[in-house]
Amino acid sequence: MVNKKKLILIIGFFLITLLAFDVFFEVNFPKINQINIQSSKISQGQEIKILQITDLHNKEFFDANKSLYEKIKQANPDFIVITGDLIDKSTKDYSYVNQFIASLLDINKNIYFVSGDHEQKNKKNIIADLENLGVKVLNRESIVYKKGEQEIDIYGLDYYSDDNDINFVKNIATENYSILLVHNPNFVINNNLKIDLALSGDTHGGQIRMPIIGAIIVPGQPLFPKYSKGLYSMNSGTILYIDSGLGETFMPFRFLNRSQISLITIKG
Repeated sequence: MVNKKKLILIIGFFLITLLAFDVFFEVNFPKINQINIQSSKISQGQEIKILQITDLHNKEFFDANKSLYEKIKQANPDFIVITGDLIDKSTKDYSYVNQFIASLLDINKNIYFVSGDHEQKNKKNIIADLENLGVKVLNRESIVYKKGEQEIDIYGLDYYSDDNDINFVKNIATENYSILLVHNPNFVINNNLKIDLALSGDTHGGQIRMPIIGAIIVPGQPLFPKYSKGLYSMNSGTILYIDSGLGETFMPFRFLNRSQISLITIKG
């Protein structure tokens, strides 16, 4: 008969092994998170599909991203948005990220980018590379995406914002459906915007999440933050979506928070 100490050791070893496998899986096998939003600004029977990628942090997955690219192909988005932190602050060689973007462009030519905090150190060169590849960088700029007769207004802001940035998007209220790309969700949380939909990243969903409680810590918010991952309806009427992203910082660790990209479908 197994004594209590041995039983505790066996159970402990089993639980640690299970935890290690779960972390390995969540970090290295990304999923597509499906989000559906309805709006009267989208024509009846019409839908706009947006593929959001955020917080890659220069990460490459085991199969050279083949499974990830295949997921994006199958999603068949109308356009792709990248909401910052393609690289990590420690990244010195940008060849992998440029290859990653080139592969995305092979899937869809309509890619819109805003920078995050990790791009700030060498932002000028990174943006030049992206623009040379064919990515539209939106830094206090906007663009109109057209699908048939349907028009979508897409606005973008750099990571660091000032009064001019706030004024740029403060009172947007058009007949077209409007989308703001901004890495830091706190910009939306702290300002009374009239944007229909804001897409952000930065938080990584806390990386480690606890049952019921959710995230413990994210940048720029108190412990056990209110805004960490998912859809939020703001008082202004804006819908804020925070994607937890693909990569990690500090340590390659995720728990109850699998790496992901998001397919956001806006339906009439």
